[in-house]
Amino acid sequence: MRSNTIHKGKNLTFFTPEVTSGLDAVFLDTGISAGFPSPAEDFKEERLSLDRELIKNKEATFFARVSGQSMIGAGLEDSDLLVIDRSIEPANNKIAVCFLDGEFTVKRLKIDKDGMFLQPENPNYPIIKITEDNDFIIWGIVTNVIKKV
Repeated sequence: MRSNTIHKGKNLTFFTPEVTSGLDAVFLDTGISAGFPSPAEDFKEERLSLDRELIKNKEATFFARVSGQSMIGAGLEDSDLLVIDRSIEPANNKIAVCFLDGEFTVKRLKIDKDGMFLQPENPNYPIIKITEDNDFIIWGIVTNVIKKV
């Protein structure tokens, strides 16, 4: 899976996926034990494509690299790569990439009778109430996060 940079902002850098064919990796469908391996276990081998696993709608899918710590409680850390699907309908409690007052940000959507809020997953950051005064668009929904170890 390759990508092309399309936008670099303060909080997120966006990429478009370039889905490739013929680059499937070997997938060992045995479960990886964190304890002692079983010597009697047979290995079942099949091919796995991360493109097919992570991208459900190629035309509406983008990647963005996280910059900042506002979503660490949700497991989104600085330099993580987000998979964002713009075709998914926004809903309460989804993690969304939003365009807010000239900047992209990633936050959890909270929608209730009092309105819409962007909730960070770090207590050091404030909850943002969306009002009519904001320039606001829900740009896409985060479907996966890719981490380096």
